Formats: sequence, C-alpha cells, structure tokens
Amino acid sequence: MSPSETKSIVTLSLLAAFVDGEKHERERAEIKRIAEGLSQADGLNLPTLYQDVLMKRVSLASVAGELRSTEARQLAYEMAVCVCDADGTQSEAERMFLADVRTSLGLDASAAAFSQKAEEIAAVPVAATAAAAAASVPASVPVAPKNPDTAELDKSILNASILNGALELLPETLSTMAIIPLQMKLVYRIGKSYGYELDSGHIKDFLATVGVGLTSQYLEQAGRKLLGGLLGKVGGGLLRGLGNQAVSSGMSFASTYALGHVAKRYYAGGRTLSAQTLKDAFSGVVKEGKNLQTQYLPAIQEKARTLDAGKVLSLVRGA
Repeated sequence: MSPSETKSIVTLSLLAAFVDGEKHERERAEIKRIAEGLSQADGLNLPTLYQDVLMKRVSLASVAGELRSTEARQLAYEMAVCVCDADGTQSEAERMFLADVRTSLGLDASAAAFSQKAEEIAAVPVAATAAAAAASVPASVPVAPKNPDTAELDKSILNASILNGALELLPETLSTMAIIPLQMKLVYRIGKSYGYELDSGHIKDFLATVGVGLTSQYLEQAGRKLLGGLLGKVGGGLLRGLGNQAVSSGMSFASTYALGHVAKRYYAGGRTLSAQTLKDAFSGVVKEGKNLQTQYLPAIQEKARTLDAGKVLSLVRGA
C-alpha cells in the first residue's frame, strides 16, 4: 500500500473511534497517547490526524478517495469495524457509520458479512458472563470464599499471554480484535476462582481502572501491525513474517500478563485495592511482562503457526 493509503486507513480508524461521541475522556487521552507514540515510531504525523478527526477537518468522502486499491479499501473497512466493536457490540451511530463506509468504498456483501463476524466476537464475553452472573444476585459479589490453586492460575495467565501474543502476529484483523475479549474472559475466570461472579460491565471498569482502554488498545495493536507491514493480507491470507517478526508481539503478551496478575491480587485481596494502587501495580507488571516476552517469544511464534485465523470466533467462545 502507498503511504497515502496507510494514512487514510489510520484516519478512518480514528473516525470510527469517535463516531458515537461517547468516549470517556480517559479513553480519548489514551488514543491521543497512542497516536503520538506510533508517529514517533513510524514517521507518520498521527497527532495531526488525531486533531483533524476531533476538529472534523476530515470527511469520509476525502478519506475514501485516497483508498485506490481493492485491498486497501477492504482493510480500511475491516479496521473500522473492529474499532467500533472493540468496546462491545456496535451502537446505532456506529452501524450507520459503517454502512456509509461500505457505500463510500464501494464494497460488496462480503463486507457486511465481515461486520457480522466481528459483532459475534464482540458479543461473546457479554453472553458468557451474563449467563454466569445470572446465577449470582447481585453480580460482582463473592458467592463463597475460595482458595484457588495459585500455580494453576499463574499457568493459565501465562498461556493466555502467549496466545494473545501469537494473535498479534497474525495478519488478519479479526485475530487482533480477539485479544480484548480473551483478556476479559481471563479476568472473569480469575474473579470466579476467588468466588466472584463478574458481569462484562464490571470487567470493563476493571480494565479501565488499571489503564486499559478497549478502543485505544485495539488501535494500538492494529496500528503497530499496519505500520509494521504485517496487516497486508486480508480475507484469511497466509501467515507471514514470523521469522522476521515484522511487528513485536510484546505489548499484547505484556498487557495480558499484567491484567492477569493484577486481577489475581485484586480478587484475592477482596477487591480492596485502590484505583491508584491498581494502576501502579499494572504498570509495574507490564514492565515485567515485556521482559518475559523475549523469553517466551519462541513459544509465541510456535503458537501463531498453529492458529487458524478462520476459527477466531470458536477460539474466543472456547477460551
């Protein structure tokens, strides 16, 4: 893809991030931070794009006009869909926006089918936790004291971290999107192991408290892949670039590792840690996770080779 197409894809993703107008200020701040960080790493002036989107100085029509190849238009749409679904199923404003995107880009029915797949992935954590929460009234309250096997918990956290690091290596956009629901399910399982039945709203609040924004995290993951050259094959393309590792899987590994271990401390301690303590703990464990990622990189790469990107929904459901 040309630099102008890459720029347009990122711009469309930012338009998608703010289309419903309901982003919390802390999520906006995270998106701005990510735009600044990616620009420093890859030479694009993303902070200017961020401001252009917020100030409504760019339009869907102008962005669409820069996307000339079929592949670039399809990838742009897929990323916009995943941005809209990153924090849950699409709002009415997001559905209308994506319909306009399909029309502006001249995409066929396969684009709508992709949106349906993304919606199914976004709905999995809600469906899974709602069923469990129904057995406990009220939700998010301990149902019975439990003493889980902490060694087994540590193993499950490491396995989830390796899986999410591997998903970040796959070129398909749905693979990147699956990381967030898998992180939410990890937190759910940890809470449940300590006697808490959590709903998806509580889990999203927990992630936001430690500093993990859902939309911003997806933008960061997808942005690294796009600007690193890995998101270049759509429609179930072949895995490529593992030996060369065009983009680091470190952040997805580290953020999952940190979420798991901070959740373990939080629920083991009866949910008494303050918001600042949680943020500080998460920041510290992320650093630990980044160091460990080098050690587990061979396992991440091997896991990526075994993943079937066409079965991402089944993977999320079965986690």
